[in-house]
Amino acid sequence: MRRVKWVACALVVVLAAGWGIAAAAGKTTVLKAARMFDGKSGKITSPGVVVVTDGKITGTGAGASVPAGAEVLDLGDVTLMPAFIDAHTHLTMSDSYDYRKRFIDELQEPIAEMAIASTVNARKTLLAGFTTVRDVGSRYQVDVGLLNSIRKGVAVGPRMLVSVHAIGATGGHCDEWGGFRQGLMPETTPEDGVINGPDEARKAVRIAHKYGADMIKVCATGGVLSLTDDVDTPQLTQAELDAIVNEAHALRLKTAAHAHGAEGAKRAIRAGIDSIEHGTFLDDEALDMMKERGTYLVPTLMAHVGVEERLAADPGVPPAIQAKGRAAIAALQNTMHRAIAKGVKIAFGTDAAVYPHGRNAEEFDQMVKMGMKPEDALRTVAASADLLGWGERIGTLEPGKLADVVAVPGNPVADIHVTEHVVFVMKDGVVYRNDHAGAK
Repeated sequence: MRRVKWVACALVVVLAAGWGIAAAAGKTTVLKAARMFDGKSGKITSPGVVVVTDGKITGTGAGASVPAGAEVLDLGDVTLMPAFIDAHTHLTMSDSYDYRKRFIDELQEPIAEMAIASTVNARKTLLAGFTTVRDVGSRYQVDVGLLNSIRKGVAVGPRMLVSVHAIGATGGHCDEWGGFRQGLMPETTPEDGVINGPDEARKAVRIAHKYGADMIKVCATGGVLSLTDDVDTPQLTQAELDAIVNEAHALRLKTAAHAHGAEGAKRAIRAGIDSIEHGTFLDDEALDMMKERGTYLVPTLMAHVGVEERLAADPGVPPAIQAKGRAAIAALQNTMHRAIAKGVKIAFGTDAAVYPHGRNAEEFDQMVKMGMKPEDALRTVAASADLLGWGERIGTLEPGKLADVVAVPGNPVADIHVTEHVVFVMKDGVVYRNDHAGAK
């Protein structure tokens, strides 16, 4: 009897925490709403109907077949949409705007504490409507632990692709001990993702894959928040990038390149990289190469919002980083305008942790401000699904795909800001958020 009571109490705690409740096997749930944006056509249709059975979409639209006895959730004056996908996150990293405190705190935190904090970030991200993320840089395999915990139901969050750690050059943006006194920290090696030469580059890919990476992230140029490099300088040779991408693709892993500067980006594009992350200072040649080869741009516009907010909030940001941040912010709009005009493929990614976790959907508004039509900004979710190699599973509301569905108030094509106010989240047919829980 005591054991039964303990299990009952544990179940109450789980439900109170807002964890998702899955429907019984074989049960059908019908989501009804005033409108629907399927993510494929780029149009709003009415009414919105999505039929879900066993975690998959079995029908959409007013003509969808609904079996007898199906549970109906009428969500009212909202728009049903494909759940969001963020192709550039750092769920295991702190989003503190205090530059020095962030460094000191991370050096003092036990790895277990980092892991626990990451579960909070994951839950915020899921409840904001993001059911899938690509995590492109972590430490101590905390990203792998988070992925496994979510997959097993121990933690609540989006499904994840992880990189274990980014791969970069000694002293570059992805050498985490850059800027510290020599000898204070152990020298970084391919085991940490820091390489010199093609052989070490291949070794770093193999090590990351060995310990759980299902995509490979490289740092092809300098970065904004690192202390010892210029933001736009190339940091890996053509031979190193060729080796990284070749080895990753041989292992059937997608690749992404942190690249602000044009020359580093062009080396990554020549190597066959799948996406350029940031792309702040891309020139026309780089953009034309991306268009020709089908390379995705993941502009991470929210990273620039985060940098701007950091500079305003923290006078302790080092002067070199302040200068790099302002230069990146100044260049961004021109680059985006040219990328849009040239028809470069653009996927949704935000650089979560550079700004506070959970604000990911503000990227849609940033895209519109940069010149994208609202419907095109919304369809970057489907582009992200294709970039991840999961276009057959997620990204649009179509029969046969996973039942990843969100609802937003009003019409997102008329007001893109409503994406920042998600009221319903379903992942794999499991409801994790329903602000209209009393509706039937």
